[in-house]
Amino acid sequence: MQITEEFIELIAHEQTLNKEQCKILNLSYPPSFTWDKEILDKEILKNDANRLMLLKGKLAIKAQEQILKNYNMVLKFNNIKTKVENVNNQDDEEHIRIYCDGACSGNPGLAGSGLAIYSNHKNPVLLHGDFVENGTNNIAELNALYQALIIAKQTSSENIITIFSDSKYSIDCITTWAYGWKAKGWTKKGGEIKNLELIKKTHELYERIKDLIEIKHVKGHAGIEGNELADRMAVTAIKEKTINYEMYSYDKKEDVLSLTSY
Repeated sequence: MQITEEFIELIAHEQTLNKEQCKILNLSYPPSFTWDKEILDKEILKNDANRLMLLKGKLAIKAQEQILKNYNMVLKFNNIKTKVENVNNQDDEEHIRIYCDGACSGNPGLAGSGLAIYSNHKNPVLLHGDFVENGTNNIAELNALYQALIIAKQTSSENIITIFSDSKYSIDCITTWAYGWKAKGWTKKGGEIKNLELIKKTHELYERIKDLIEIKHVKGHAGIEGNELADRMAVTAIKEKTINYEMYSYDKKEDVLSLTSY
């Protein structure tokens, strides 16, 4: 559903929102003076709209959390899938996980991005691309996240698609900081926003599909298979100077994992 002025009046208490409401709407807390303009015309899920209305009021944090727990319990009792509940681990249901990573030889220097896309227990699809001759690690990470979002948008799945990145910078840029920058006309205190155009287009895509996905931080170079495979693909993009994303052919994952990592 689309957020209207009437709906904003329904969820606001004394012209503001509480912490859990801000979290649902991806707003900073406490919200800015222009929070209502930031969310006007925004698309949200019906379940999130229900949560926002139930959370209305000056409530203690524990009370807010309990309201959400009760609502999720009702959904679960009625067999309704929701973004915040765990999805059943049944083999016949498709669960898509996308690991994305960036690499840079020198910083700045040659940069590339890689992805490992999992669907249930099948071998992951590996992609490498977005070679940049004079890039940075942050650019490579943002490019990888942007490509992961594109793939998620193009993928038809009944379940939430999970995207994993080891870059807190790219995750925070797109899911948190961008809202404050956007509210101030894409400016920030203390100087320029680096990689602004890349951040803007990635955030715009995130806004369009955020109800269909979740983005999680994963520790880099910690032996997590998907992250390690995405890392090898990012390095491959640099070595092969792959600009457009290409699929990497392999027989065994162990062979890919044995490739050089930066």
